[in-house]
This record gives sequence, C-alpha cells and structure tokens, in this order.
Amino acid sequence: MQATTLTETRIDLGQVRAALRQPRQQLKGRQALPEARAEVQALIGLPPAAGHRRDLLIEHLHLLNDHFHGLFERHIVALAAEMRLPVVEVFEVASFYHHFELLKDTDTAPGVTLRVCDSLSCSLAGAQSLLDKLPGLLGPNVKLQAVPCLGRCEQAPAAQVGQQAVAHATPEILVERLALQQTQALALPQAQGFEAYKKAGGYQLALQVAAGLKDHEALIQTLEASGLRGLGGAGFPAGRKWRIVRNQPGPRLMAVNIDEGEPGTFKDRVCLEADPHRFLEGVLIAANVVGCDAVYIYLRDEYHEARTLLTQELAALQANPPCALPYIELRRGAGAYICGEESAMIESIEGKRGEPRMRPPYIAEVGLFGRPTLEHNFETLFWVRELLEQGADSFAAQGRNGRHGLRRFSVSGRVKHPGVKLAPAGITLRELVDEFCGGMADGHSLYAYLPGGASGGILPARLADVPLDFDTLQPYGCFIGSAAVVVLSQQDSAREAALNVMKFFAHESCGQCTPCRVGTDKAAQLMAAPVWDADTLQDLAQVMGDASICGLGQAAPNPIRCVLDYFPHEVGGQP
Repeated sequence: MQATTLTETRIDLGQVRAALRQPRQQLKGRQALPEARAEVQALIGLPPAAGHRRDLLIEHLHLLNDHFHGLFERHIVALAAEMRLPVVEVFEVASFYHHFELLKDTDTAPGVTLRVCDSLSCSLAGAQSLLDKLPGLLGPNVKLQAVPCLGRCEQAPAAQVGQQAVAHATPEILVERLALQQTQALALPQAQGFEAYKKAGGYQLALQVAAGLKDHEALIQTLEASGLRGLGGAGFPAGRKWRIVRNQPGPRLMAVNIDEGEPGTFKDRVCLEADPHRFLEGVLIAANVVGCDAVYIYLRDEYHEARTLLTQELAALQANPPCALPYIELRRGAGAYICGEESAMIESIEGKRGEPRMRPPYIAEVGLFGRPTLEHNFETLFWVRELLEQGADSFAAQGRNGRHGLRRFSVSGRVKHPGVKLAPAGITLRELVDEFCGGMADGHSLYAYLPGGASGGILPARLADVPLDFDTLQPYGCFIGSAAVVVLSQQDSAREAALNVMKFFAHESCGQCTPCRVGTDKAAQLMAAPVWDADTLQDLAQVMGDASICGLGQAAPNPIRCVLDYFPHEVGGQP
C-alpha cells in the first residue's frame, strides 16, 4: 500500500473559507412549499437582482394578511424563503402586531373581522352593551373583536367592518354593514383635492422654498419665534428640531408620525381627511429646509379610508409636481400603539418589531436606517404653511391666560358636540366645553376630565379652570400630550376610567422592559379590586415611572396617582 504524504492530505483553508461564504441553497428548518411560494410571489412579486428589501417585510405581511384574511404558517415560511430571512424572524415580527391574524395551515380564516372599540370614549357611549348583544347576531364567518382606540372617539361607539369604519355603531347598523361588506366600496372622505388646493394658492410657498426665494435660516427662525412645538405629545420645539437635524451630516431622512393611537385622539385623521395637501406641502417645505432626501409617512392601520385618500393624492402630486420632490413612501402600521413612540415607529418602518430604542443616540443623530432623521407629528407639519405665510407674530398673538398660539383639541365624552376644536392655547376646560362644544350633554354635569388622553392623567371638575397648554398641567400631575380631552360627568367614575386606560396600557405594552410589561398588568389587577391597595399602587407607579424605557410605562402611572389624589372616595381612601 502506498503511503499518503502530509502534503497530499493538506487542507486548502482558502477553498474552505470560500465555500463557507457561499449562500445556502436553502435556509435551515421547515422548507417552503412550491405552491405557497407561488402564492406569495403573486402578491409581492419576484425578487429584484439585489433581493427583496428587508424593510418591506411588514408591507408584505399586510398583502398576505389582506388577501388570505390571515397569515398561514405556509405563507410565513414561504415569505421567509423569498426574503432570505429566518422563519423565526418573520414570525416574531408578525406576532408583534395586533392586526396580523396568525393561523395554522389547518385553520379556516374568518370571512371578515368586526372590530368594536372598547376604549374610554366608546365605553362611555355603550361599547360593552354593543359587544354583549352582537355574538347572537353574527354568522359563523365573522370574527368579533373588542379592540383599543380606533381613532374615532367623536363617533363613539366606533367600529370597523373589515376595513370600513362605522360611526355611532348599533347592532342593526353593523349587521347591515356586514351584509353589504362584499359589495360596498370603501367611502373616501370629501377632501380638498390636488387641483383645488393649487387653485387656492397651495404649493406656492413650497415652490419658493425649493427655488431658493426663501432663506432657510429665516424660516427656521420664524418657527422658533412662533413657539410651535411638536403636537404629537412630547412638545419638542419644531424650529430647534429642524436646526439640529439640518446640522447633521447627510444624507438625512424624515419620518412622519400619523399613528395617533392615544385613546381620545383623532385630530390628525380629521385634518388629513379634510386637507391632505396642506400637510404634504408642510412635508415638502420641511424636507427642503432641513435637506431630507427621503420621507417615510407612517399611517396607522385603522385609517383605511385616509390611507386610500392619501395614496390617491400623493399620486396626483407626483404626477404633476410643483417643485422637485423628495422620495416619498407611505407605510402602513399594523395595530400597535407603541409605534406612536418615535423610535418604535422607526423600527417598524425598518420592518421590525416596534420596540423603542435606548437613548442616546437620539434619532436626530442616528435614526431611520442609521441616518439623521427629522421626525414630526402630522399636525405640526399641517401648521407649517400657514405659520410661515402669516409670520411668527400672528401665530403667537393667539392664546389665553398668558399662553401663546393655537391648539387643535380632540374632544369626546359627555359634551353636546364632540370633535376637533381649533381653540386658543391656554383655554380652560370649562371654556372649551362651553364655547366650542355646546356645553355638557343633556342630563350631564361636569365631574372630571382627561386633559391629555389616556396617559395625561385625570382632573376633577374643581380644576376645570386650569389653562390647557404645555407645562401648565404638570403641577397637577397631568400633561396635555396630544390635547385629547375626554369629559366625564356625574354618571361616570374616575376609577373606572383609570382602570379602562390601564387595561389599554397593559394590552399595548411592547413587553421589552419588565417595569412596563409587568407593571401595567399588575396595576390593572390591583385597580380592579373593590378597595385599592394604595401603598402598593404608589410603589408600582414609582417603579414604572422611574425604570420604564419609554413614555408608555413612564406615563401609565398618571391615572393611578390622579385617582388617589383627587378621587380617594372612589377607591376606599380617605377624602
């Protein structure tokens, strides 16, 4: 036998490394069925040369969920194969969002999903009674869900049949809508269209800014002098934000937050459905001044009519642009309140679970796709054209009680005329109800109110003369947030309102940090007791406020503290 030399058996490490660098012919684990891949390809298309974009994962999940009325296992596996992603990564994203219906291959998808809002405003309007009556009226192919806020608090109780919104829902109306669901087209809002907006002088300011006829530094100074602040809840000065991002190295991006999931908030939807191009002009001006190459608009999934409208009007703008446009993408949320937090929204736009990021770095420095990012709420951009045309002094001259500017308040609950009210900043709750809402509803007298939605706290009627604005409510343990005002009467309970919003927070916690994930759930359990354990709730509130990663867990204790401070007679405390 011939001996084998060491030289002959030597391994070529270069060849081994090259072999290891070759992509696998197939991913590990469960393999995609050919017919499932064909169904996925028919919806998302064949991959381009560079492969499917990772950030479009959620958009692709929406296509599958809409078409098949759910996400079957075989399609998740096939989508993972098409996008060259691990199946577990696709599954963990799909399972994070409430609007994705995860199904086994042996399951039967519901024919239609009927969602009924059970958040505070709808609860006051009889949502629970509606939910109790519906099961006996629905067919076997209808899935009934009690869901968090649908963003239609002025239409309480609100519901959705498939993708169609239903205002002031009753069992009879919903049964009728279900019968028509397959044949009735989605009704678009009666908004001012592209041509009408241009004829009224729209896009002239955007054109002047793009042509260099308006000094960018002067525009930023106007924003700063006006005192305009972010109107999504945090209230960061808009002009300062533009300046910070503008000073970052390019390329710079913009992310627009229209994911208003705070119970009681609906102003962005109302404004978008009335005048989408005023918002879009604000987007163009901001992108030009700050130097943003691309814009990503994140719209909550519950707003199907608004999304169809905005898609239509974006197409009209892009077909006949008044000036050079940045790259614009409209992205669709998937039913996660946490994505209203700016960094969670960015994670979602990138096709991931919507979990807030730790800071620093801040998104103005390292944001979307790792680039400096200008993040704005819808209403802030909606103000831009008017404010820059009229000047800082005109805007700042508005206001009451020593405050400056105007605010759009989403008002719901026990008032005669709920809706979006454009009122002076610093107006009091009593003035807002009497002057803009026609007073309290018949048979109701003011008992309490939430000045800033679910997270803004609860105040008693004796504090109805506190100015409503940034920084005026903090001494009372509250804040204005997105100016979502929910009015309670003598027929309501502050502790029940607080329990309702705490259940909402427990449902919507992303689960990333223990203080929020465990704290909100435990708080809801303690708040459901006949007598509150005040000491334990106070301790829990302290831990959530101090240790939670983002504003959800930090603000969730506000209703607890307010009930203990202002309504102790409701929870077994000392008056």
